[in-house]
Amino acid sequence: MPAFVDRFLEPFKVRLRTTFAGQSEGVPEWEDALENGDDAGYFPHTSATWHVHGGMTPIAAGIKALLLQALHLGALAGVAEHSDYRADPLARLAGTIRWIFTVTYGDTAAAQRACDYVRRRHEPVVGTYIAATGETLEYSANDASLSHWVHCAFAEAFLTAYEDFRGAIPLPPDALPGESGADAYVREWSVAGTLMGVESPRSRAELSAALLQYDDDAPLYGGPRVREVVHFLKNPPLDPMLLPGYRLLFLAVVNSLTPRQAELLELRQWPRFLRPVSNGLARFALAVVQLGLLKVGPSELAARRRLRRLGVLPSSDSSAELPR
Repeated sequence: MPAFVDRFLEPFKVRLRTTFAGQSEGVPEWEDALENGDDAGYFPHTSATWHVHGGMTPIAAGIKALLLQALHLGALAGVAEHSDYRADPLARLAGTIRWIFTVTYGDTAAAQRACDYVRRRHEPVVGTYIAATGETLEYSANDASLSHWVHCAFAEAFLTAYEDFRGAIPLPPDALPGESGADAYVREWSVAGTLMGVESPRSRAELSAALLQYDDDAPLYGGPRVREVVHFLKNPPLDPMLLPGYRLLFLAVVNSLTPRQAELLELRQWPRFLRPVSNGLARFALAVVQLGLLKVGPSELAARRRLRRLGVLPSSDSSAELPR
């Protein structure tokens, strides 16, 4: 990149690093630490998981995951009553990013430690909420049913974000007979569910069926608390330089929801024939973000250094030049 362009982009880069890494300079220590470890981790570098969690689409996926998770009144109660997301949303974002990338790119010990840490943090997150039926129900952040919903919403969000903005997920070399790239991703990422104590879907069809079952069983609901979360996600306290791109992503994410999800969230979708336009605008926003970040993120680069040290990747691996 020419030096004058890099100088022009520097303020934008600083704001991006502050938003996603929690610091304006350098790489967080936990990302560099992914270079350490004694094995290749739960997900091979050729896995569908590395494809889906790499690049820029996780930004859009994160927005969708938060919208979907808010539709479960138990999960929403835990966030509303035990989280400071309004006061310090970037800290919560940085924590989520750390968990995702540690499980994705770390060795098995690091992934296990990350999940154990989250489960310990969840232990005091308990309380009651009013269900859609009017019943008062108890919730616990470590409850298997709530964790299952969060896992399914996460997998659905990351899967569809990749497909909407990048296309079909490449089939990994170790795919099972008859699997698609999407099936492979859901199967692989079920490992994260297991680490969090959840029995998770293992194919795209199982994931779709699980999400439909939540609709049939009616634990998903709108209302004032959901409306408050949606308002926050529509108008987050981001740096003004980042807001235009964020709003393009938010629009595309809303258009990717099912009609039922959009109705519960009280969000208006574009007509179906116009949605390719919003996807194109979102791709442009993600491309601009990529100008301010590395082609390959620090977590993946650290993991590749570990894999080279372990002999899984050749020493000539040119990961910095990999397309994203």
